[in-house]
Amino acid sequence: MSLDTRTTTRSVVEELLRRIGEGDPDRIAELYAERGDWKLDWPEPEHGRTATPWIRHRYTRSDAAAHYRELAEHHVPGQAATEVERVLIDGSDAVVLGEIRQTARSTGRAYRARFALHLTVEDGLVTRHHVYEDSLAVAQAFDAATPEGR
Repeated sequence: MSLDTRTTTRSVVEELLRRIGEGDPDRIAELYAERGDWKLDWPEPEHGRTATPWIRHRYTRSDAAAHYRELAEHHVPGQAATEVERVLIDGSDAVVLGEIRQTARSTGRAYRARFALHLTVEDGLVTRHHVYEDSLAVAQAFDAATPEGR
């Protein structure tokens, strides 16, 4: 593993996190390869539900832009924060650990979800985006049938 690979991985990941914070889906997507491996660690039957359409696997740069668009459409603007606690780099791989705080637009419920994001950077672009998060917290925030405060 070369220092250049670690440096490139870190700089791409830092730029990705900065752009995610800015919230422009097309600018975020510019950092993804044309074809990639995008997975969300949610139960398969939960993928693509009406309340959470961004929860599904993706494969292309345009899919990445769509993900960030759908995510924004289903959350209350200005009521979101992400705390990145650590970024671990090992060659072309990075793991971002932290917590997201959002408010579901459809129910008005705020939620917090811990996450780990595994990214792979090749030739200066993200080729792997695997998310592991507290899917129950997210699902409950969007489930109109779930009692509040649960």
